[in-house]
Amino acid sequence: MTYDVPFRHMQAIDPSSLTTITATLHALNRAMEDCRIAGVDPDHDPAIALLARHFSSVTADRADDDSLRFACSRRATELERFPALLTLAVRGVAHDRVAKERFHADGRKAMKALALEIGLAPGSYTVSSTPSDPAIAGYVALSSDDISIMLSVGPLHEGNEVQYFAKRGPAAGQKLRFAPMRDFLRRARFAARIRRDLRLDAIVSSPVPVETTAPISREPIAA
Repeated sequence: MTYDVPFRHMQAIDPSSLTTITATLHALNRAMEDCRIAGVDPDHDPAIALLARHFSSVTADRADDDSLRFACSRRATELERFPALLTLAVRGVAHDRVAKERFHADGRKAMKALALEIGLAPGSYTVSSTPSDPAIAGYVALSSDDISIMLSVGPLHEGNEVQYFAKRGPAAGQKLRFAPMRDFLRRARFAARIRRDLRLDAIVSSPVPVETTAPISREPIAA
């Protein structure tokens, strides 16, 4: 018994209804799924080849390659100036799996860079990521013997996305401090602020930084 269908072949013969990149990609993805169900190798399927070639027709009226490369470079530069974390701080990530994954990935990366800027020695701190449940963002945390820094986004944390405090030393026992995401992303300035606020005079060094993923928590952190 075969589970193959003729639709993708007919669409590949006459792709005139596929006038956009989105429509062509949808048709190609559907054709790939048909191949999977039928046990057909898509790399040797004539319909797949024709649908893939149709992309050149759909993009024929676009700019030349050099112009498109320039546009990609310019967009990449803009995104570096306006990081995704800043956008996520405004819109939140509740019930958006892709946005939540981006928050945790970018948050861990930014937190490790902040640790270096503060002057924490490799191995003297951990960076952990706690996704929590779908309704909230969870948080990314940096922890050492001396300090704790937590990052989260969403309505409860608007304008106070960063929480930090001293665990020992002259500033231990003082109130929890807050900062907005825009300050967190100005790494050098924020690192200096943390060192000043938490009165970090010396940092003890140890081996390599450890990144962990904590079990999902069912309770949001305090705003």
